[in-house]
Amino acid sequence: MTTSIAGQRILGIDPGLQTTGFGVIDAHGSRLQYVASGVIDTTHHARGDLPLRLKTLYEGIREIHRRYQPDVASLEIVFINVNPQASLMLGQARGCCLTALVSCDLAVAEYTALQMKQAITGHGRAAKSQIQEMVRRLLNLPNAPRQDAADALGLAITHAHASPSMNKLSAQGALKRKTHGMFRAGRSH
Repeated sequence: MTTSIAGQRILGIDPGLQTTGFGVIDAHGSRLQYVASGVIDTTHHARGDLPLRLKTLYEGIREIHRRYQPDVASLEIVFINVNPQASLMLGQARGCCLTALVSCDLAVAEYTALQMKQAITGHGRAAKSQIQEMVRRLLNLPNAPRQDAADALGLAITHAHASPSMNKLSAQGALKRKTHGMFRAGRSH
């Protein structure tokens, strides 16, 4: 539910298997307004119960969508960690989040942590505390949000700043999706 014709409501998601952060903002041009933030916590489930944790993430994102009615979503692109097992688990959590967003018919923009940090703090090696403080300032919050929620709000803010430029490039055809190497009817072409 967009609050004005010129604005859009953006849902940011910072995926994690134990804790997934979410943040919702309204963007009206360069003016940003905080709507909500928090986490989807799966730590109450047994550590080895991956299916139940993924189900919790999926249902949590769908509930956030129902409650806040965002127009678009912004999701963090995760990179491989040193531990292959941890990377696999995080990738499954991210895939679950992406599936939940798409099942809500949301367009999903994807940004790396580096892109988000550069957009929020001005440099890509910002500490978590710096992101929390800049998100607090940019959204005029009384207190800094917890880390996962701050990262999710940072992703939403990043999209609010990047989407006008991306929309202009898309309108000019510069961002047309390439079809070579894509799968069609189970075959690569």
